[in-house]
Amino acid sequence: MDERLAVVSGGGTGIGAAVARALVADGCSVLVVGRRADVLAAAAERIGAESGRPAAVRAVTADLTDPDQVGRIVEAVGGRPVDVLVNNAGGYLGGETDTLAGVAAHWRANLDANVLTAVLLTEALRPALRRPGGRVILVSSIAAQRGGGGPYSAAKAALHGWAYDLAAQLGPEQITVNVVSPGYVADTEFFGDRMTPEGHARRVAATLVGRAGTPDDIAESVRYLASPAAGYVTGQVLGVNGGSVLGR
Repeated sequence: MDERLAVVSGGGTGIGAAVARALVADGCSVLVVGRRADVLAAAAERIGAESGRPAAVRAVTADLTDPDQVGRIVEAVGGRPVDVLVNNAGGYLGGETDTLAGVAAHWRANLDANVLTAVLLTEALRPALRRPGGRVILVSSIAAQRGGGGPYSAAKAALHGWAYDLAAQLGPEQITVNVVSPGYVADTEFFGDRMTPEGHARRVAATLVGRAGTPDDIAESVRYLASPAAGYVTGQVLGVNGGSVLGR
């Protein structure tokens, strides 16, 4: 079989970069996708150098909320089968909520960033997914299961319902669709400058294992779901949260 191809959105930093590194280690070539060209280029160069495969990672700059820009990823794939698609792009977007217009803009921004990005990229690459054996993985959040993030929680929960539909649609073609739902993960850009020592301690105390997650913790879960070993796992939500929310 040809070298496997993976596409990772939000692949320049944090969880996305860790996922790209893990997939390269497993022999994939990887397209990392995001909005910041300099960040993506640096990540691609770094991961390629660390792996000893300098050409293994390519960067594609695109705003995945813009249908026209999503076409850049299709062009970069260049007709190759896509073995693994990891929809990792997203995050919590703040906004003005003192008016109804502000509330609407706040919700639309979070839905666009977390749901529309995944939907557009997946639909664009859907014809290219390897049949049989393709893997679609969505990165959600513990907020989808316990709330606390307002429109962000709602957006991430929407991914779960969509994943179930997508798994049913693609299952007959032997393509699996799963969700990884991280808990508190340090060393990412998610919290920006909002995280305090007290907030960190509170989130660690909520786990059963007494530590924050790392991007590599999430990447290893994605790595399994992306592998041939996970061919009988589909339509599932895998919580990776140190026990801060128990499985249900």
